[in-house]
Amino acid sequence: VQLQASGGGLVQAGGSLRLSCAASGLTFSRSAMGWFRQAPGKEREFVAGIGRSGISTSYADSVKGRFTISRDNAKNTVYLQMNSLKPEDTAVYYCAADLTPILTSIRFSYDYWGQGTQVTVSS
Repeated sequence: VQLQASGGGLVQAGGSLRLSCAASGLTFSRSAMGWFRQAPGKEREFVAGIGRSGISTSYADSVKGRFTISRDNAKNTVYLQMNSLKPEDTAVYYCAADLTPILTSIRFSYDYWGQGTQVTVSS
């Protein structure tokens, strides 16, 4: 299984970025997907999750109204649209796949992880 995250970069506060995560080696349409992030010296935290069909979504309170998770099962890809970015959003962002069809924010429920992509928001 491979999860390839991309789209990170340096952006000014108030700007936007769109992260992508291309999956291979798993039945993507049967997997819940999530985005997590980890800032230096902090625990990895849940950002957003999406169910198999894309109908169910879940967000951390800190990103609600600013971030949108979506998926394209035909392309085996999950996205994270990040708007109104803040310096506190700076972190390495990871995508993850949960082979159980249950949308969850619990990190240890996810079976596979991508390599991470750096997002840096300057003030």
